[in-house]
Amino acid sequence: MSYKPQGYSSVSPYLVTHDATAVIHFLKEAFNGQELRRYERDDGSIMHAEVKLDDSVIMIAQSTEGWPGYKAHIHLYVPDSIAVYHKALEAGGQSVQEPVKKDDSDRRGGVSDPAGNTWWISTQVTE
Repeated sequence: MSYKPQGYSSVSPYLVTHDATAVIHFLKEAFNGQELRRYERDDGSIMHAEVKLDDSVIMIAQSTEGWPGYKAHIHLYVPDSIAVYHKALEAGGQSVQEPVKKDDSDRRGGVSDPAGNTWWISTQVTE
């Protein structure tokens, strides 16, 4: 047996947020996320969930009094940053920056999700 689940990378961002359900819905709609697991508390809030985006797993939990939520910045490579940026806006994301090519090899834009996390959506366009 492997030391980690099949298909998981060694590093996974873990988002603790005030609205885990909304973030999961956003990830599914904006980035074609696939929900892998969900464990709920007695009150129905999300104790732990996992959403797969391409080859990576994002772990998510609902904040509680003892586990406050924090906003995060997550970088996501996609085949077409412009199309995915617009899809993320349609899914309820708020624009942080339209995709642009700057001084590195990527065209990158940003959107914030319903919990205020910023998703940097990027496509490498030069080497």
